[in-house]
Amino acid sequence: MSPLQASQLLTDEYSAKILLATYKRRISAQEISQRYGIPIAACYRKIRTLEEVGLIQCVDRILTQKGKRKNLYTSCLRNAYIFFENGKLRARFQLATGVVRDFGGDWNGLDLLRQ
Repeated sequence: MSPLQASQLLTDEYSAKILLATYKRRISAQEISQRYGIPIAACYRKIRTLEEVGLIQCVDRILTQKGKRKNLYTSCLRNAYIFFENGKLRARFQLATGVVRDFGGDWNGLDLLRQ
């Protein structure tokens, strides 16, 4: 993941709401959708992306009163930093486990315009 992608992941409205909703608590996608006004399909897409990069995880599967399984998610992210230093964009994620993931390198605005 590039530092730009990492920073966009944190600043995306739905991703940010999901990370806030799952910080230090277990919550389902349905509850996140209802509480934060995220369309359920978008909520599931963002959750999948955040899981793939290791920022949230499914910590439990419960059975609802209607007999359906519901996943409960919690954030793995404890701290996130975005830096712009000396012409370089860098992002750093510190996970609850203590693991630090750095995304850094040169960032050239012209390259972004070509994409």
